[in-house]
Amino acid sequence: MMKNTLSVINQRLQTAMAIVNDEAPIQVHGDWYLGIDLGTADIQTMAVDSTGTPIACFLDWADVVKDGVVVDYVGACDIVAEQIKKVEQRLGTHVTRAVTSYPPGTDPKISTNVVESCGLEIVAVVDEPSSVAHLLGINDGAVVDVGGGTTGSAIIHHGAVVTSLDDPTGGRHITLTLSGANNISVADAEVMKRDHECVNQVLPVVRPVIEKMADLVKAHLSGADVDDIYLTGGSCSLRGFQSVFQDEFPDQNVILPDYPIFLTPLAIASYALISAGVNPAVYSQQEITGIGHAEGEGRHVNH
Repeated sequence: MMKNTLSVINQRLQTAMAIVNDEAPIQVHGDWYLGIDLGTADIQTMAVDSTGTPIACFLDWADVVKDGVVVDYVGACDIVAEQIKKVEQRLGTHVTRAVTSYPPGTDPKISTNVVESCGLEIVAVVDEPSSVAHLLGINDGAVVDVGGGTTGSAIIHHGAVVTSLDDPTGGRHITLTLSGANNISVADAEVMKRDHECVNQVLPVVRPVIEKMADLVKAHLSGADVDDIYLTGGSCSLRGFQSVFQDEFPDQNVILPDYPIFLTPLAIASYALISAGVNPAVYSQQEITGIGHAEGEGRHVNH
């Protein structure tokens, strides 16, 4: 992956952060694409325009997926339906199609059943590390996705996932460790974990948990020729997380994009555009003008 690619992706992620849960209506020109991500800690629905720039992003914290199974189907459907409604109100149009994804090694139906229950046509389903690899233009490397309940690692070779594994440890384990060490509620520990000003109180306590995650990833990558490790997932947002991983992988480059909680949803939403032969990561707004663009009312397209 080239540095300018990461720079453009970081701009997209910064945009997602700026508009997350913003319901204010906007006018859309040209084609746009929708992605839905059912995570172990949150559900996100993101729309991108024909340049791959986020134009709508909705996130709800939710405990509806566990160990590759939707444990609260009705709750998941309700959240996705509400997020779709908000996208429609923001973009002033009707949503009919979407791209969704699934963790490697799980049944894609954990996502597709929920999305289809909301009346949407699924035009593509992609495993999460593959979507990230496509977006970042990774030819060879590893994607490590640290979510709320799992840590997934995938080895990318010649642009394709050749092996992937998922371990049942993630951000919740960091929260539980913090809760126990400080004798506070899990809810208070979650707030403390997300407060960057508390990093000096948080990191020394949870460092062993992060090191354990790194050990699991290290075992997965054993014997693989990997130079670059790309981190994604909301748990990677913890200040110091990247540095702990880098300490555990001194011979590799550990790369953390901005606001990694939005990286997989962005990759999913961009997947239809990428499948059409355009990688939005390598174009600036000016360079891509005219590609897949239609004047007038925005058109919802997923190829």
